[in-house]
Amino acid sequence: MRSFLGVIVIIQGLGGFVARVFFDTEFGLLRRWFDVPTPAYLAIAAAGVALLIWSDNDRRKKEER
Repeated sequence: MRSFLGVIVIIQGLGGFVARVFFDTEFGLLRRWFDVPTPAYLAIAAAGVALLIWSDNDRRKKEER
């Protein structure tokens, strides 16, 4: 479940950043709920990457047992 959420968070973060910087528009669900500054979208994408890494590390630990 964490890996799925991580992918969604990465899409929202990178999509929001690219939409603001290159197309001067808004993207995703975050814009409907929050007024997020442009650099924060990269932090959101980094949080998604952290979720993916955390999920992968837990999966590997379970496989080693």
